Amino acid sequence: MRIAVAFKAVPDSQDVQVASDRTLDFSKAKLTISEYDKNAIEAGARAAAASGGETVAVTVGGSDIDNSKLKKDVLARGMDRLVMLADDALAGLDAAATASALAGALSKAGDVDLVLCGDGSADDYAQQVDVQLAEKLGWPVVTAAAQVEVNGATTVIVRALEDCTETVEVELPAVVSVTPDAAEPRIPGMKDILAAGKKPMEVSAADGPCERALETVECLAPEQAARKQEIVDAANDGAIEKLAAAIKAAL
Repeated sequence: MRIAVAFKAVPDSQDVQVASDRTLDFSKAKLTISEYDKNAIEAGARAAAASGGETVAVTVGGSDIDNSKLKKDVLARGMDRLVMLADDALAGLDAAATASALAGALSKAGDVDLVLCGDGSADDYAQQVDVQLAEKLGWPVVTAAAQVEVNGATTVIVRALEDCTETVEVELPAVVSVTPDAAEPRIPGMKDILAAGKKPMEVSAADGPCERALETVECLAPEQAARKQEIVDAANDGAIEKLAAAIKAAL
């Protein structure tokens, strides 16, 4: 049993700055694992431990993702090895191109039985890579997985829907995207981080160009609404009623 977990390296949102023209400045933002993918990594580690299988983390992106700290962080979270395509030709890919590149990266990971993904990325949150990756591989896909249990040649998945839960069983190989509730990410200790540096890491360039389906025309931060800055003095008569009316008007 080999379980692959696809993850995305994204700029740390705490370090992203908004310029006066509303453009985003990522120059001081360090790369980190997308928050939603941390849940998938933990779910993959637990499933592999229960089935006695191997875990492999898989990612694609620009040459800047070939970062020692990032690689160790992934491997310290229960992954056995890492397969990474780091190439400037793979920077800023849309969902379709990402799925294509990930399919190529998975071919370098060996025979994979199950691919786990987060239910979206922390930057774009398009929720498209999982289904498009499954289409590229010709595998079934299950989304919104709150629980994943590998059972031999199949996996049993509990899906968290809007008004109910649904239990499905799918034959492997398959692609499954998990919700944040699927598994609480672990916090790697120093021992885990030191051990991560000794685990296999396969980093290579892109095999070829990945065709994009979308063109990004513009990316701007939302316009900030002007604050009214109304101040109500509690000492005045009718202050509470005036405050309540102002809140109702703003809703």
